[in-house]
Amino acid sequence: MTTTTTTHARKRKSPWGDILVNGLLVLLVLGWTIPTLGLFISSFRTRFDIQTSGWWTILPHREWQTVETFPVPEGLDRTGVMIIRGASGTFEQYREGVTTPDGKYRLTWVGNRRTGTLAVQEQVWTTGNHNFTLENYQQVLGGKTFEIRQPDGSVQTVPGDNLINAFLNSLVVTVPATVIPILIAAFAAYGFAWMRFPGRRVFFIMVVALLVVPLQIAFVPILKDYVALGLNGTFLGVWLAHTGFGLPLATYLLFNYINTLPREILESAFLDGASHFTIFMSLILPLSVPALASFAIFQFLWVWNDYLVALIFIGAKPDVQVLTMRLADISGSRGNDWHLLTAGTVVSMALPLIVFFALQRFFVRGLMAGSVKG
Repeated sequence: MTTTTTTHARKRKSPWGDILVNGLLVLLVLGWTIPTLGLFISSFRTRFDIQTSGWWTILPHREWQTVETFPVPEGLDRTGVMIIRGASGTFEQYREGVTTPDGKYRLTWVGNRRTGTLAVQEQVWTTGNHNFTLENYQQVLGGKTFEIRQPDGSVQTVPGDNLINAFLNSLVVTVPATVIPILIAAFAAYGFAWMRFPGRRVFFIMVVALLVVPLQIAFVPILKDYVALGLNGTFLGVWLAHTGFGLPLATYLLFNYINTLPREILESAFLDGASHFTIFMSLILPLSVPALASFAIFQFLWVWNDYLVALIFIGAKPDVQVLTMRLADISGSRGNDWHLLTAGTVVSMALPLIVFFALQRFFVRGLMAGSVKG
């Protein structure tokens, strides 16, 4: 009896909560996916197609197409309401298009009020223009000049943008700026978690407090020091800057993970005579791969997409410019060339996506580490 009462008294879980959460997730995914898909498709379209139609026109859709043209009948009052083939409207309405009573056709006035013609249009299913090309990527990645043939037959010669050098510079900046803070933070996190020394708690609180310090306030003093040391405009200066800005978060995340590792394993290693360095290299690093990978994703994406730090500490030197700086130059000098901007953006997105999908299986485990205490 008690069991039955308890069973009936237990509240049933409402499905509306799951529906709401799943619906919001679907909207969030679509909000990110649709613009990205449009960017990717536009990077393969010609300049003329981008300027004259949207990227979504390559998808199946209904569109008005002209099936017949005929001159405007004589004797109509072109300043008032005109009835043509059962459709009625003014000149301005016919210019926009007037649908026939059966809804099958649309009459559109082409030309001026005095000597215009009427186009009979029918709504049909179409997939638009498919003039896909790789010339956008060739122009963005190559350093040579290109000849672009306009719709009117004229030929325009434009220089290439040569993003390959900027891509390599971004790679040279990002890889060390990701590896160096991870290694330093892993040593620091192990020390805070498993070593006892005076001031350990105070130092850890100081590291956590650095998380709330805006990096913008450090630009001016660091830049002054770089100029005095001759590091401004060098890759080493950017590596050190990203390392310093990334260390607090890396240390905090890795500490939470390393602090939850089984104490019995480390105590057994200590009893066997292993040193702290041996334990760190042989046990801590292999066991901390999820946390290391999750922070590597954060750090890699931040450094790769960074513009402000690179602009301040590298400057406008063309030989050391990173990809974000070159894209900003293209956007400023070729603001109307969307076919080049979209191709350059896809190039900049390729490597971060590869890194994320390669490490994403560790992502959730690394973030959740240390969040639940047994």
